[in-house]
Amino acid sequence: MSTSSLIRYSVMVQKELLELVRSFKLLWVPLVFVLLGVMQPVTMFYMPLLLEKAGNMPEGSVIDIPLPTGTEVLAQTLQQFGTLGILVLVLTAMSTVSGERNSGAASLILVKPVSPFAYIGSKWTSMLLLAWGALSAGYLAAWYYTELLIGEVPAKQVIGSLLIYGLWLSFVLTMTLLFSTLLKSPAAAAFSVLGASVTLSLISGIFPKQMGWSPGALSGYAYQFVVGESFASGRFWLAAISGLFLIILALTASAALLRRSPAAE
Repeated sequence: MSTSSLIRYSVMVQKELLELVRSFKLLWVPLVFVLLGVMQPVTMFYMPLLLEKAGNMPEGSVIDIPLPTGTEVLAQTLQQFGTLGILVLVLTAMSTVSGERNSGAASLILVKPVSPFAYIGSKWTSMLLLAWGALSAGYLAAWYYTELLIGEVPAKQVIGSLLIYGLWLSFVLTMTLLFSTLLKSPAAAAFSVLGASVTLSLISGIFPKQMGWSPGALSGYAYQFVVGESFASGRFWLAAISGLFLIILALTASAALLRRSPAAE
């Protein structure tokens, strides 16, 4: 990449980050993840008290719910991120390209000396910065309250599971960018990505040995890593490599689709 191309790319990234600030996405998306992260340990710790105060319990009843371990709470936190968290991120990113194509903004940008790959790359970079920042804030908040209320969790397991799950989120967001480029409807792009990610995760969970190489298995590996369960490292690395390969392929395909679309003409 030449110096001028790098400068244009950095300018485009700054533009995308400014859009995130103006739309308050850089504020409310991390707040949602922090809320999801804090809710899990707090809810698990106070669950017996909540059930007791809820009423409708026979007099003299004793509520004895075993407190989960800290690693189990963090694994459940990742599961929350895998449902509501991914939903929030996909809905945030679903109109990244299709929205600008429909409004004509993409045509105005691409007539300037900005390549489709720089255009796609800048959006991908800003989306990943938002996702990784939100995930880190929410997961670290969950770790803090888990250690405060329930018990210690080794930092190695927290950081390792964070990196593995972050790769899964990166894959989902890259697919969102691809479908946003492929489809004109933001809602159709979001529906396609959510359906594909859920299907991929379910198949990888049902057939862990046969589909352990799939990117859809990354979320499961993150759960296993944080609770300290052993898993086949060979399949994990295949899943990580296949995820990275598909991310690169999706970015290349997005740039190629944009180059051939009317927005680039």
